Amino acid sequence: MVVIRLSRGGSKARPFYNIVVADKRNRRDGRFIERLGFYNPLAAGQAESLRVAQDRLNHWLSVGAQPSDTVKRLMKDAAKAAA
Repeated sequence: MVVIRLSRGGSKARPFYNIVVADKRNRRDGRFIERLGFYNPLAAGQAESLRVAQDRLNHWLSVGAQPSDTVKRLMKDAAKAAA
């Protein structure tokens, strides 16, 4: 199954997550199919905390990719911010 999930980056105590499309059998930070955007939970000031390529996200959802619970929440937040 193909999933849309977060892949952790950054250093210790400074998390940074890439939103990726990956096969469910691959490791969290392992091989992925496509990078859709990023999430920075520690963004301060004018720094961008979330960026997602909506067209590619919609494409992957239309072909059956399943988002993780956290990615679902982030998509809802992004839609709320865009409105």
